[in-house]
Amino acid sequence: MFTLQIEHGIKDFGTWKAAFDRDPVNRAASGVLAHRISRPVDDPNYVLVELDFDQRSQAEALLENLQSKVWNSPEAAPALQGSPKTRILESAA
Repeated sequence: MFTLQIEHGIKDFGTWKAAFDRDPVNRAASGVLAHRISRPVDDPNYVLVELDFDQRSQAEALLENLQSKVWNSPEAAPALQGSPKTRILESAA
């Protein structure tokens, strides 16, 4: 299993979550098997998102879509603050 991990600052969690729920990249059709959203207990304006995939290529393709179609669009990502930090992880156990 592969996980696309995304971290970034946000202006407002409610606004960010509504945009996430609109799903502008169609996560299911992109191969996302499951997702998790976390926030640091001491920073409500920061999120960590983990998206699970069967294949590395699916994670890479979704990351490309996020970079080219979502994160540079104020309409698609209205609460994004700063540049997201990303990495693709492979399950080791």
